[in-house]
Amino acid sequence: MAQVEAESGVALPEFVKDEFDAFLACGILAHGFLRLRCAECAHEKLVAFSCKRREFCPSCGARCMAETAAHLVDHVTPPVPVRQWVLSFPIPLRNLFAAQPQLLAPLLQVIYRVIATFLIKQAGLKRRQADTGAVTLIQRFGSAANLNIHLHCLVIDGFYRNSEGVPVFHEVPAPTMEKPQALLVKIITRIPCRSG
Repeated sequence: MAQVEAESGVALPEFVKDEFDAFLACGILAHGFLRLRCAECAHEKLVAFSCKRREFCPSCGARCMAETAAHLVDHVTPPVPVRQWVLSFPIPLRNLFAAQPQLLAPLLQVIYRVIATFLIKQAGLKRRQADTGAVTLIQRFGSAANLNIHLHCLVIDGFYRNSEGVPVFHEVPAPTMEKPQALLVKIITRIPCRSG
């Protein structure tokens, strides 16, 4: 870390240093462990403590990802098709969102509205006549532990329409190759501009 700071001339934030230090101690018995013992055969095993972080540590990050996916499948998303929409940003915007993460909230609203409207209009309906749902996971780093804020939007691949008080799901066809580009243009033109 000292080398990174020396080369860039900028001090790393404390949370980055804490995350990296926790990663270096993850899974090492000298930093703490549990002793597990089988009550029947008396076999013992030492299990090192994990850092339980998800940014730098690949094993803890993978475990967190698997637990989140299981939770979404078991408790959040209905048993209907779901499509992943991944949105990445130019480097200056990644830096801005890292410094001011609150700016992502209005952007996520725009993204959801554009995608939801697209799905519902495929059936010839207006936005107020049906609804869909999404979960967005914000990824802050790339595979090389570099700052790379991007979004994984898990969107129900269709919409619900009320039929005599019961929501009925309607699947939509997969988008053609041209559609994501057109949706991206809509998202860009609808991003709220902030002056000053």
